[in-house]
Amino acid sequence: MPKILISAAGIGGATMLIGFPAQAAAIDGAALPLLWGIPFAGILLSIALLPLLAPHFWHHHYGKVAAFWAFAFLVPFAIHDSIGSAAHVVLEVALHEYLPFTILLLSLFTIAGGVRIVGNLHGSPSLNTGLLAAGTILASWMGTTGAAMLLIRPLIRANDNRRHNTHVVIFFIFLVANVGGALTPLGDPPLFLGFLKGVRFFWTMEAMFAPTLVISTILLVMFYLIDRYLYVKEGVTRDPTPDTSVRLEGGINILLLAGVVGAVLLSGSWHPGFSFHVAGIEVLPQNLARDAILLALAGLSLLLTSKHSREANGFNWEPIREVAKLFAGIFVTIVPVIAILRAGTEGALGDIIRLATDESGAPRNEMYFWLTGLLSGFLDNAPTYLVFFNMAGGDAAALMGPMAVTLLAISMGAVYMGALTYIGNAPNFMVKAIAEQSGVRMPSFFGYMAWSVPILLPVFALVTWLWLL
Repeated sequence: MPKILISAAGIGGATMLIGFPAQAAAIDGAALPLLWGIPFAGILLSIALLPLLAPHFWHHHYGKVAAFWAFAFLVPFAIHDSIGSAAHVVLEVALHEYLPFTILLLSLFTIAGGVRIVGNLHGSPSLNTGLLAAGTILASWMGTTGAAMLLIRPLIRANDNRRHNTHVVIFFIFLVANVGGALTPLGDPPLFLGFLKGVRFFWTMEAMFAPTLVISTILLVMFYLIDRYLYVKEGVTRDPTPDTSVRLEGGINILLLAGVVGAVLLSGSWHPGFSFHVAGIEVLPQNLARDAILLALAGLSLLLTSKHSREANGFNWEPIREVAKLFAGIFVTIVPVIAILRAGTEGALGDIIRLATDESGAPRNEMYFWLTGLLSGFLDNAPTYLVFFNMAGGDAAALMGPMAVTLLAISMGAVYMGALTYIGNAPNFMVKAIAEQSGVRMPSFFGYMAWSVPILLPVFALVTWLWLL
């Protein structure tokens, strides 16, 4: 996210051309009252509550809601400082965070939406467990959204003869839509934001492989036992879906996904040694190259995948449109919150800083895990990750070095605990909607938590004991 000091370094000619001030103001987090965080809290609470309380209004006006909260910060900031400084904040957010974030999600969403599994499977406990395990593995490489959209419909079709199939979708949300995205920056949005902040591409795999393996194994074994019990209880039932051979359509998109991985790796390993500036904001050529390649790959996917296959997959642009609009507001409104957190104990959120640190000032990693996780479950895991990443200092080199356990705690909390509620991670609600459209009786918001809390919290407590204490 934007630096606390809004940099004005750069080429004066570009600054004059764009019309921004030669010197942008510094945001002193220690001097900011907590009132500056109201727009950020407002947009996150809107995301959490309005789809439940006013779904019709939200569906038609979520972009306006995001814009309202963005201007709720920018207008007072422009009055307090200057219009030029407010414009500088917007441009810096766009160039450094928002556009790379949105372009990655767009490319993964587009390419994954071109892969379609055709045919009928029979939902035995072993097959269901195998599909969940495969989706868990795929999620780190094609994103939780991509893996969820690829597998949820075949999984539902495989179990359309089952009286008890709600638990299948719930565990799918746990594993494929959340836990499985923990191993690469491609898997889950918070990890990609960490990558943009300087975390190495393979650091997440090195640090999170063991806890992800433990959690996934426990949940898969638990699922198999529950599914086996219900399967035997139901007895043999006829599958109403006609038997057809299973095959893959749009296989070219698998190669394009490999190109996405290569493009992200390129931006982390290629350092040409020069950069240029737009209105005093540094732009790195490796990042521009990555984003251009990702857009080209998405375009190729659209050209090379049949329209019929995408339509049969239920592909449409609304999910990515919603993400683009909402995160534009989130990235802007989080600026003062990060400034306050960077001020440490001198800032308005000093009590939270003290809660996550011991008397010597060292981080309490178990608190970082639970604070990041619980907020991720009820708000949104990507901005929550950023908040605690910056609370821990925001220096990727230090967080991968002497503070590696702290970064592990933040990363695990943001990814794993997005499974606690329907709103913790973007694919959760998408999976719920698809399941309900297909006739699966999904629980309410709190009904879902009646599953997630007793199943997941003991597993997270075990993770805390094994890796953070």
